[in-house]
Order: sequence, then C-alpha cells, then structure tokens
Amino acid sequence: MTDLRNLLKISDDRLAEINALLTDPGNELVNELLATIESFGGPQEINRKAQEAAQLENLLARLQEAKSPYVADLNWLMEKRDNGAFISLPDYYERVLGDKAKGADIDHKNAVTLEISALQYFPWLIAEARRSIEQGELMPGRYIRVRNMAEQEIDNGDLMAVAAAMQIVGASYVETLDTKGTDGSNVHLGGPETITGYFGGVGQPNEYPIKWVREYLKFYTTYGVQQVLNINPGTVLVGYLLHKLGVNNEFKISVFMGNDNPFSILWTLTTARLFAREDGTTSLIGFNLSNSANNDTIRKSAVIRKALGLEDIVRFEHHITETWKSIVRQPYNRRDELVEIAKEVPNIAAKHEGGEIDVEQELDHPSDILDYFMPKSDVEAQGLMPALERNYIEKHRSTNLTADALTRAGIGVVYAAKLHKTD
Repeated sequence: MTDLRNLLKISDDRLAEINALLTDPGNELVNELLATIESFGGPQEINRKAQEAAQLENLLARLQEAKSPYVADLNWLMEKRDNGAFISLPDYYERVLGDKAKGADIDHKNAVTLEISALQYFPWLIAEARRSIEQGELMPGRYIRVRNMAEQEIDNGDLMAVAAAMQIVGASYVETLDTKGTDGSNVHLGGPETITGYFGGVGQPNEYPIKWVREYLKFYTTYGVQQVLNINPGTVLVGYLLHKLGVNNEFKISVFMGNDNPFSILWTLTTARLFAREDGTTSLIGFNLSNSANNDTIRKSAVIRKALGLEDIVRFEHHITETWKSIVRQPYNRRDELVEIAKEVPNIAAKHEGGEIDVEQELDHPSDILDYFMPKSDVEAQGLMPALERNYIEKHRSTNLTADALTRAGIGVVYAAKLHKTD
C-alpha cells in the first residue's frame, strides 16, 4: 500500500513543466489573458477603480443623479437599520428558545450562513425587509442573483441599488455574468429537444473565457461587483489566474458544474490551492456542491478543504430547499441533514432556492428555475411579478425555518450583520 501511495506523488519535474508552460512568452492563452487585463489598466488600476465604484456614498450619488426611485427605499432601509427596527439577536433567541434562551450554548464556530436565491429584483429585498421587521425574522447573510446583468443596468439602477443595499444590511452577494453558453453559442443548449437540454452543462465555448473576463472586469470596475457565479472549468481556471495576477476578484462555483463526489471536489480544491497567492488566498470563496451530494461527501470534502488550508476561505454552499419545478425531483428538503452536518463541519452556507414543500405544491405558480432566465418585460407582460415575489418571500420563510432549526440545535447562523444587534 505504501509503495502504491507513493506513486501518486507529483514530481518536481512535472511541476516544472507546468510552470514552464504558464510562464512561456509564447503561450497564447496567457498572452490573451494578460492583454485583456492590461486593456483595463492593469491589476492595480482595476482594483482602484473597483474600490471607488463600490463605495456606498458613490453608489448612492449615482442613483440620485439617475433619479432612481430606489433611493427612497435605500434611505428607508438605513433608517430602519439605525433605529433598531429589525429584531435583535437576544430577542430572536428568546422567540425561538423561550425560557431556555438565557442559558443557551450556541456554537458560533460552526455558524451556518443563511443564503437565499435568487434575489432577481431590488424591490423584493425591501418586501423581505418589511416582512422581517413585522414577523421578527432574520435577514439572510448571503444573496444570490441570477438576472441578466445588462438588463439590471438599465432598470432604474437595480444593479447599483442591490450593491448599495448589501453594504447597508451587512451581507455578501454574488451576481451572474451574461457571458455563458445559454446565449446560443453552445449548440447542445436548445431546450429539451437537444442532447442535454438547458442545464446539462451551460458551458463557455471556444473564446468565451476571455469574453467572460472582459465582462467581469467591466462590472467590477464600473460598479464594484466583486463576486460572480462560475459555471465552467475554463472560467474557474481563469478566475484563479486573475487573482494570482493581482486582481481582487472572487467567485463561487455553480451547482451546474456538477461537483457531486469527493474526487471532483479534491480536483477543484487542489487547483485552487495550486494557484493561490503567497498568502494562501484564492478567488474561490463559495463552492456550491451538487444537490446530490450527501453528508458523507461533505465530511470527506471538509477533510480535503482543511488539509489544503482552505477551510476559512472556501465556503461549502449546500442546497436546503430547491425550486419546485424544472431542476430536481420533489419533494426536496435537506434541513435535517444540514443540522446534522453543521455540528461537525464549519463554513457551510444553507442555500434556499424554494419554499416549504407544503406551501409550494399549493401555489398557483410554484417556484421554477426557468423563471430566473425570463426577461423582465416578459414577466410583466404575463403578469407574473406578484407570483415571483411571493415565491421569493416563501424562500425567505424557509431560510428562517432553517435558522430556527439550527438555533434549537445550538448552532449559530450568519445573518445580515448590520441589521440584528447582538446586545
């Protein structure tokens, strides 16, 4: 066994070959990436522009200049935050635990990030905040967005409003770039009549990784959007290289990459470590495992993550609920499994993409993953906006039911940090 195990060691010669390839002045792939970075002014200038664009006062000023109706909502959100309108953590514990709240031993080391998907429209966040105040609920600590970026830009400043709101509430968020194979470039993706349908592999065909970089750098430098969804091994590698070259980009790997076993996770995390900066950081900050991944896979993957020094850097994002239609077999709810694994494995996000089973099956328009990709004009033309907002609020409710279950089990949660006071 020892002799066999030693055969797995990567020799210095092989590593030297990889380094020689990456640093070869004739490497066209690297040259194209470097040229793209330089066209935006180089890493330092890119980061400077992004930092300036992301400042809250600058986002608010731009929204005011554009006469966005969302300025009033953002001012309301800041007012409610500053006035302590959202439930405090002690009051939340008392609501959930009753008389046991004062003596409760909550494990914050393994605190689970409350995550909701997808926040398609800024007004939904305000509706969610109003409900949280009224019902004494927690606002999530992480938001996923899967909406056409170009559409967001021209929709009353929706993109900037969400970016500003995330700073106001103290949550992280991730956007989804438009550059992907769903635009017709991937010939497999033509609906159910093609080999893989819509979601057998979204893809970034041919020259698309560089197009992806250009789009990312545009939104990063223009609006300060730092975190984006990543759906393809090619753009994952490009994301690593960008960061190693000095751009402070971040990304999360999508469920659609199909990482559903410890070996696939070993490969992904190994490459993240290989291309990490000298300080050990990497651009991979969220890793959405496949819906099929069970607790045993998460346990084994956690061992890999820790061994590679990535436990505090890479968050495992785990689906708890899922949209009712078009993606997984229903009924689907992994809350009990989450409570079990969260006692052992740190740095997990509980992702809620659907409402509770008993609610979803009774809705006139249950949640549907395909709704994410519908243009706003079509949503409004079909009169679906109220139904889609209801879907989102049901996801918020599911998020809080998960928070309640974790709290009763003595496990902490990561919520919108600036909204819920701790004393």
